[in-house]
Amino acid sequence: MRRYGKNPDEDDIRTRPNPKGNRPRTNIRPKHEDASQGMVLTVDRGRITCLVEDRPVLAMKARELGRKAAVVGDEVDLVGDLSGRKDTLARIVRIGKRRSVLRRTADDDDPYERVVVANADQLAVVTALADPEPRPRLIDRCLVAAYDGGLEPLLVLTKSDLAPPDALLETYRPLGIRYVVTQRDELEDGDAADRMREYLDGRATAFVGHSGVGKTTLVNALVPEDRRRVTGHVNAVTGRGRHTTTSALALPLAKGDGWVIDTPGIRSFGLHHVDPSRVILAFPDLVPGTEGCPRACGHDEPDCALDDWVAEGHADPARLYSLRRLLATRERREGD
Repeated sequence: MRRYGKNPDEDDIRTRPNPKGNRPRTNIRPKHEDASQGMVLTVDRGRITCLVEDRPVLAMKARELGRKAAVVGDEVDLVGDLSGRKDTLARIVRIGKRRSVLRRTADDDDPYERVVVANADQLAVVTALADPEPRPRLIDRCLVAAYDGGLEPLLVLTKSDLAPPDALLETYRPLGIRYVVTQRDELEDGDAADRMREYLDGRATAFVGHSGVGKTTLVNALVPEDRRRVTGHVNAVTGRGRHTTTSALALPLAKGDGWVIDTPGIRSFGLHHVDPSRVILAFPDLVPGTEGCPRACGHDEPDCALDDWVAEGHADPARLYSLRRLLATRERREGD
């Protein structure tokens, strides 16, 4: 072993050779001023398909982004091979600020939230009026997630030939939610899609619903095969042939300017992440009444100021009931 004196200088110290020639680490990150803009269409096992101009481009997240994930609807900046040709890969180097987010947790006691869709304008909650029966608690949970994330809700009630929609619509009347009612034959012949386009044109709409309600049939009617060519690259990547809604997928709306975002069928919708103070923002007629509420008021307590606000005639009592029903969904499971 080589020994140095009491006062060795830097010439005495040997440095370990670096046969690989790696560059020293630096905190300076490239600016990527030549990056191109795109929108995330779908994410599958770390591979991200983005729309760049008019072509799908397969990409991966750059290491410098760390743990920040790209989700469907994100506006991103990309570098690398943007040709969209087979066996090419670009890199996502920036993820833009999100205008809205649809988030959920696996369950109410799960602290880890998952962003399902970014930058959607509205959330279409699809539910059947029969076969299967409506699940109002699940609808409520989807509405809470929409209000919390900055999306405008739209109720889509299917199979009205099996059961009337009146009772369910009356439940949500105080919320002022827009709605569309369809029958089974309208889903199959495209009439339902034609009536829905006025609500979808010029907007990005995420569709949610549990199995059997007709969500996928409706999405297929809104985005026929000839409009899916923009994401034809996706099928080659995932090997699915035709999209089976195992991950969210953004598709361009036919006969209009907008996006339909199909999401996987849901069995539950965890709301652990929801802050009640954001949900009440969807009730602008009640917001002024909260000024007299105690700090951290859950708006369902004996000293909540909203009771007096409604009693004085400033808002409809049904609106306060609806708010409290939605907030209560955080405290009980959908099946309770």
